Amino acid sequence: MRRIISATGLLSLLLLPVTELQAAEELEAETMDTLLTMDLEQLTDLEVELATGTSKPINLAPAVASVITAAQIEQLGARSIQEVLEMVPGLHVTPSSKNAMSPTYSIRGIQTSVNPQVLILQDGVPISAAYYGSRPFFRQPVANILRIEVIRGPGSAVHGADAFAGVINIITKAGQDIDGSHFGARAGSFDSYDAWLQHGKTYADWDLGLNLEYQESRGDHGRTLEADLQTALDAPPPAGFGTSASLAPGALATSYQTINSQLSLAKGNWTMRLWGMHQDDGMADGVTQTLGDNTVEIEQVVASLEYDKKELLKDLDLKIRVHYNYYKQESAMQLFPAGSVLMLGADGNINFVTPTSMALFTDGVYGTPVQIDHQLGLEMTTLYEGFNHNLWRFGVGYTNIKEETEEYKNFGPGTSAENLAPLPTLNAIDGTLYDLTGTEDIYMEDQERSLWFLSAQDEWAFARSWELTAGLRYDHYSDFGDTVNPRAALVWETRYDLTTKLMYGRAFRPPSFTELYAQNNPANNGNQDLQPETIETVELAFDYQPTTNLRTILSIFAYEIDDLIELIQDPGQTTTTAQNHKNQEGRGFELEVDWLVTETLSIRSNFAFQRSKDQATGEIVPDAPEMQFYAGANWKFLPQWSLDGQYYWVGKRHRASGDPRPEIKDNDLVNLILRRKNIARHWECALAVRNLFDEDIREPSLSSIPNDYPMEGRAVWGEVRYSF
Repeated sequence: MRRIISATGLLSLLLLPVTELQAAEELEAETMDTLLTMDLEQLTDLEVELATGTSKPINLAPAVASVITAAQIEQLGARSIQEVLEMVPGLHVTPSSKNAMSPTYSIRGIQTSVNPQVLILQDGVPISAAYYGSRPFFRQPVANILRIEVIRGPGSAVHGADAFAGVINIITKAGQDIDGSHFGARAGSFDSYDAWLQHGKTYADWDLGLNLEYQESRGDHGRTLEADLQTALDAPPPAGFGTSASLAPGALATSYQTINSQLSLAKGNWTMRLWGMHQDDGMADGVTQTLGDNTVEIEQVVASLEYDKKELLKDLDLKIRVHYNYYKQESAMQLFPAGSVLMLGADGNINFVTPTSMALFTDGVYGTPVQIDHQLGLEMTTLYEGFNHNLWRFGVGYTNIKEETEEYKNFGPGTSAENLAPLPTLNAIDGTLYDLTGTEDIYMEDQERSLWFLSAQDEWAFARSWELTAGLRYDHYSDFGDTVNPRAALVWETRYDLTTKLMYGRAFRPPSFTELYAQNNPANNGNQDLQPETIETVELAFDYQPTTNLRTILSIFAYEIDDLIELIQDPGQTTTTAQNHKNQEGRGFELEVDWLVTETLSIRSNFAFQRSKDQATGEIVPDAPEMQFYAGANWKFLPQWSLDGQYYWVGKRHRASGDPRPEIKDNDLVNLILRRKNIARHWECALAVRNLFDEDIREPSLSSIPNDYPMEGRAVWGEVRYSF
């Protein structure tokens, strides 16, 4: 599969026209400068499709939406999508405390350890993995991103499953957007290197776009843990075993290597896209909050074919899309290091509550689960404008998901750990791995899920300056049944400079495969009786633009969540089982200000506040930031020079009930990017510093990591681009 991904990129090189040294770089520079110098009225007219499935100016879209353009991504100096999304009001990217620090997207206080409550799309196609319900370890480079659309709030009436707290759609560049040939390279701290090559052009009415990106880093070795879970197990008896196996203090495994490639081809009503990504990453502290030799390898290929026919019949448009998503993840995990001593249950799993044996793992505790997803989907949508002042949208679709599993490990059912001498004998287990694939002892048997949906939506301009959007979507799942999700939004152009929006929506998240079917696990087990999570949200938004140079947006929201799925401790056991355990409610607001101070200086800022709590206990949702602040300024000085600065503040995060540690540290982050464009017509260069003041940035962890997760220190990098 890696060869398939690399072949897409190799095709970029083979088709690159070496004889064409005529550049579209001047046109690209003009386009970029136009975006950077747009007044706010023009930026307001940028359209967003994510809110309704139809294109609408962002200030009139019936949702709280953000659009981040390629020009803004360049200004930020961002290297990955996570660095881009931090500028979105009310959205914070934080490492998972239970899944090897995989990025999770906290929106309005809604977050869990693997965060399947946010739907991530690429060019409108879901890229999640069925095992998690999300896309773990997602590190998307940004060179081929045309724009990112984000809606905060429910989106299931249009997008279905997982459009719960919000939806992120990554829209990539077509050939006409690339418009020429471009090469870029970047090098910086932590032995980090990036490179990308792109080509886009029209050949005999065929729009061809090619992209190849490569990123690697050894990671910041200064991100050290003073203690981990193994440290506690090493304590002298009776608290521990008196061993010295822990690798703490030690650095988190944060290295990564990413190959990202894409081919797009379009002619007339047809568009084909082929995207491939290969990742080989360190897994930080693994899934047991213990330093060790933990790596994850991910291969993903997404292919789609679209037919988009305007005016198929009078007033009727038709779009058909078929898509396929292949996802493979192989996690080679050293759950505990060599020399660790652990208590085991009768089934050979780690068990400190009802142990029957004890073992010294001479080479460490190893587990290598593998998941292979095949998702095939077909969707058809129609737009009908035949009724006066109404735009109807109808949708129907079907998706089939198959997941295959493999597993190799040296503990648990099906291994030698089942047949040990009883306590108090100290047994010895080496690093021999047992293949449990296809047996009843595997962590999850192969699974299959199918779903189909019907949806309808009407955008009704029932009076001058008033529009009502109402929609409904019905989804049927083969494993848990039916769900119906409505939405309604009233948009009023109150004045020429003010738009008012009142919105309601309901969304759902189906249980993931691991929540339903996980088994033979020393910690987490599934529950086939789970029901989907649901959320109902009410929003009130004001988009006020008193001048062409100043825009303010105030969004107020309230939501209630039912049947949140959490892992609950099994009575008298060390295991936990997924349960519909909690209802949650939240309130808050987001304030955005965009100000074009002069023709050469622009400022963008936002502040977000949320207060979310457990409905039954009143406990504040732990780890999620109650307050966030962002301010960014872009200054163009001298011909072709610009300086961009960003400040991020994340604050007031609470510990979970019963966690005696002090409250989580507030974060302050400052970035600077200096850029020079149009050097000798073909060149561009940049110098950037992230975390300028080398702040000790921390993100919340479980109590087994006492001092939380350290984030990257000061990083300096240089960039060069060449267009031809």
